[in-house]
Amino acid sequence: MDQFHDIRPYNDDEVVGVLENLINTPDFINTIISFRFPSCPGFLQTPLSFAVKWGLKRQVANIKGVDDLQVRTARYMERMIKTTTTHVEYRGVDKLEKGTGYLFISNHRDIAMDPAFVNYGLFLAGIDTVRVAIGDNLLRRPFVSDLMRLNKSFIVKRSVAGVREMMMAFGQLSDYINHSITEENCNIWIAQKEGRAKDGVDKTDPAIIKMFYMSKKKTSSFPDAMKELNIVPVSISYEYDPCALDKAAELVEKSTTGEYKKAEFEDIDSIKNGIVGQKGKVVVTFGDVLSDGYDTPEELVAEIDRQIIGNYAIHPTNKAAAAIIESKGSTDSAFSDYIKNCPEELRETVLSMYANPLMQQLKQNTTKEQM
Repeated sequence: MDQFHDIRPYNDDEVVGVLENLINTPDFINTIISFRFPSCPGFLQTPLSFAVKWGLKRQVANIKGVDDLQVRTARYMERMIKTTTTHVEYRGVDKLEKGTGYLFISNHRDIAMDPAFVNYGLFLAGIDTVRVAIGDNLLRRPFVSDLMRLNKSFIVKRSVAGVREMMMAFGQLSDYINHSITEENCNIWIAQKEGRAKDGVDKTDPAIIKMFYMSKKKTSSFPDAMKELNIVPVSISYEYDPCALDKAAELVEKSTTGEYKKAEFEDIDSIKNGIVGQKGKVVVTFGDVLSDGYDTPEELVAEIDRQIIGNYAIHPTNKAAAAIIESKGSTDSAFSDYIKNCPEELRETVLSMYANPLMQQLKQNTTKEQM
């Protein structure tokens, strides 16, 4: 019996059927039309639907399994990189061994692009791509769940109600992650905490680490169980964040009213904006595999944070934001213009968002020098 059937990615033998179902899902077709043809008049909706379905059938005709789909996804990544970045750099990927299952724990800036950039780096290096942890809060529309699970995503049940149900969901998730890495030698990607670090402050949630251990408590010590997972901290940095203004608006509203209520499909818009928005230079740094010697989740968290913060690639935008905050002015004219074009009520928050990774790194270096 498939104990992970409701959360795991789709298998090769399911891909063709899921693709056929997607193409025949009106909500999926209408979403594509709204993104590609936002000004489409109503009377063209029907003929456009036929055209989109016909085009999709042609594109997926030769896709018979997950690997076929990933190769096609790589082509889209190449196009996206050419049009929305100035350069993408990968550091530390040479330390990874083919055929070994790793648990990549990364900071989180962009819903779709973070794991996508990690995946592309592994793909270029000839290493198996990751199974991606994705919260069910992003899957409010059924076709989104199908799309993500086709591309090696597995579901984190964040919306379950009740303590018992939550513990069961986390137990299943822990089993799946451990099984993927130790039994199937598959790679896993998961963010260091729930949700994006909208303020630019990267910090691992100990609850994530405790979840990893749930399925091993009865058979392994904490250090041994964590060593088996081959944990690799990953730092992802963008010179420009396409969703910066939206994140800032959310932070400002929360600070002034005490709450923020998302629009129904706001996460879908964030995914789209993250894909098509300008990012400047992007750097993905794979840290060192964590060996044994971490006796508690807190000790492991401290090392993950140390690597993620220390390996974060600082861009001119980070330095410019810090300089502006310190009233020293910025020598980066492009960033100065960028900030001037931000709505005034969001400017301070956006500056902090860009400056915080540098501030974290400087604080960490100062602490190290004092020890």
